[in-house]
Amino acid sequence: MKDSVIAPQQTPSAQRSTRDLTRAAVSGWLGTAMEFMDFQLYSLAAAIVFNKIFFPDVSPAIGLVAAMATYGVGYVARLAGAVYFGRMGDRIGRKKVLYVTILLMGASTTLIGTLPTYATIGILAPILLVVLRLVQGFGAGAEIAGATVMLAEYAPVQKRGLISSLVSLGTNSGTLAASGLWAILLAVLSEDQLLSWGWRLPFLLSFLLMIFAVWLRRSLKESPVFEERPDVVDGVALARTEVESAIATADEHKGSVLAAGIRQRKGKAFFLALGLRFGQAGNSGLIQTFLVGYIATNLAVSRSVPTDAILYGSLVGFATVPVVGMLGDRFGRRAIYLALSGLTVVLAFPVMLLITSGSTPGVMIGMVLGLNVGVLGLFSLESVTMAELFGSRTRFTQLALAKEIGGILATAIGPVLAATLTAVTGSWWPIAAMLVVYSLITFVSAFLAPETRGRDLVRLEDAV
Repeated sequence: MKDSVIAPQQTPSAQRSTRDLTRAAVSGWLGTAMEFMDFQLYSLAAAIVFNKIFFPDVSPAIGLVAAMATYGVGYVARLAGAVYFGRMGDRIGRKKVLYVTILLMGASTTLIGTLPTYATIGILAPILLVVLRLVQGFGAGAEIAGATVMLAEYAPVQKRGLISSLVSLGTNSGTLAASGLWAILLAVLSEDQLLSWGWRLPFLLSFLLMIFAVWLRRSLKESPVFEERPDVVDGVALARTEVESAIATADEHKGSVLAAGIRQRKGKAFFLALGLRFGQAGNSGLIQTFLVGYIATNLAVSRSVPTDAILYGSLVGFATVPVVGMLGDRFGRRAIYLALSGLTVVLAFPVMLLITSGSTPGVMIGMVLGLNVGVLGLFSLESVTMAELFGSRTRFTQLALAKEIGGILATAIGPVLAATLTAVTGSWWPIAAMLVVYSLITFVSAFLAPETRGRDLVRLEDAV
């Protein structure tokens, strides 16, 4: 496969200080942490208390289904948010959009903690819950994509993989923070205290995180890449017709640069990005969602073992994510993508043998290994590679859509398919087979993709 590395070209005015870069890195990490903390807070609340306080007039089973359905509507809103805010971010800048998304996520999460329950206002309570969940998802649909774009466009080219990987660390931070808060509440409060007022505390405490994140983003400078785009005038991207007019009057060099950005046929880079996303998202759905329930239901081990394994795997991920980012900077994105996805294919059946052995050490080792190689390692690479695949004119939109569509297809369908196949066969091998298929999709996509390390992110056209 032919490399398509393009030497970076940044003018002095596009440079940012170390302090600017640090602020952007913390902002990206914090926003992603907040996104995943909000969603994890909600998912745990939906599983633990929402069926009792928002849907008490139905059977416990139906109440749980209804509570989890309110969780699911957020994913529908995420896709809408990806389209709306992605296009806005490509037109008026990354900073403004990220400021709005953090406000939407933080405000809706905090307001969930103030909602009256079904006992107070009846059917209006779950309706308001769904509305806030939709707002939360609408903002979250562009948050991680925007943070990824911002960090990649801020980072020095030699350390772009490492710095972009900080977005991935936000997922660990947010999940661990939310899980920790709920663990404390369950440990220190009685059930009556939890149902009457305790459940509100995690949502209300998220307000403090939102205030800090909003303050940080207010003083964040715009992406240097957005400012240097040749199709941006006075902070706003020109419409296609305006670019066509500009091409007619521009000199030969600028005219060719503008023409490359608007006349390139879109699609190839997007589908490659979708394939890269598919392996990571699909493996995540199997390992972090389906296997936790499968192990607890089918193996003679404590229910705490798989959840503890995810906790330990997430902690190990704080080392895995930056190391993979640095390896991508050193050896290129394709080589590390091929290595990790290929290794996941090779390890799929041995890892499942360990997990299904019934021994606590086997479950722990298998889950930690699968999570770090097949999920978090790929996530670290995904953060920078997707940004480099797309041209600056549509980077935010395409990246957001690739993440959300890939996530919905792989993560939503995967656990349901795995549950069906394991029930029909009575065996664990379909899980391993699905890990192989998901990882092969990413392997083939990485093989077909160009090497993007060092690509000039100011260029308007996609890498392919």
